[in-house]
Amino acid sequence: MPCSHLDQLVIGIKGAGEMGSAIAWHLHMARMRNIFMTETRHPLAVRRRVSFCEALWEGAAEVEGVTAVKTSDADDVRAAWKNGNIAVITDPEWCIGRDIRPDVLADAILAKRNLGTRPKDAPLVIGLGPGFTAGSDVHMVIETHRGHNLGRVITAGCAEPNTGIPGDIGGHTATRVLKAPVSGVFQTLTSIGEQVRTGDITGTVAGEPVLAGIDGVIRGLIRSGTRIPQGMKVGDIDPRGIASYCHTISDKARAISGSVLEAILRWYG
Repeated sequence: MPCSHLDQLVIGIKGAGEMGSAIAWHLHMARMRNIFMTETRHPLAVRRRVSFCEALWEGAAEVEGVTAVKTSDADDVRAAWKNGNIAVITDPEWCIGRDIRPDVLADAILAKRNLGTRPKDAPLVIGLGPGFTAGSDVHMVIETHRGHNLGRVITAGCAEPNTGIPGDIGGHTATRVLKAPVSGVFQTLTSIGEQVRTGDITGTVAGEPVLAGIDGVIRGLIRSGTRIPQGMKVGDIDPRGIASYCHTISDKARAISGSVLEAILRWYG
């Protein structure tokens, strides 16, 4: 479907966490500047330093030199674009899709299942990871599982099923992830970018400690004061120990976001 003005495309992204934000950043850097992102009322992003959903708390958020701002309606969204910013709006029901009809919709919620995205939501609908079927509920699927096929654009069929095992970083998988030991309100005792040692108390949930499983840098933490269920991921530790990585897009997110750009160019280029 040829388009001679790729910079005029309107891009909608469901989810303004790490992956959705990497997509928005990548497309913005590719001069696609009409981008809006939708989020839940209480975003649960872990890698908050590279997540545009922080704009909903702070009014604005910056990732590697690109700014997103909090918006409340379609007029606000268009004003953000006029000022060169990405727009973020609280809209878990995708109501704004009736006011701003996107040319592209990328579902980056990463829920491991489809929460309501349909092919008719946009001329090109892209789903990230398991839970979508290319040619059925979306037009294309992007593989999100680390490995040989990471970032593959799938035009028929599904991504690899969810393994439930975190990706390997520095030889560590599950031990690098911080999870809630019980249900309750998370309170942090550490900060993103802080060095921790195995056994350190990084925070608490309902008074129960959340212990570091490895040495490293706190790469991500959900917001303190968030109510969460038992077993939910509340943070992660980077064993490489390089604090600057906390503030930059990861290799996985860059690969996936580049594949979304590829999918758009296949469709509209």
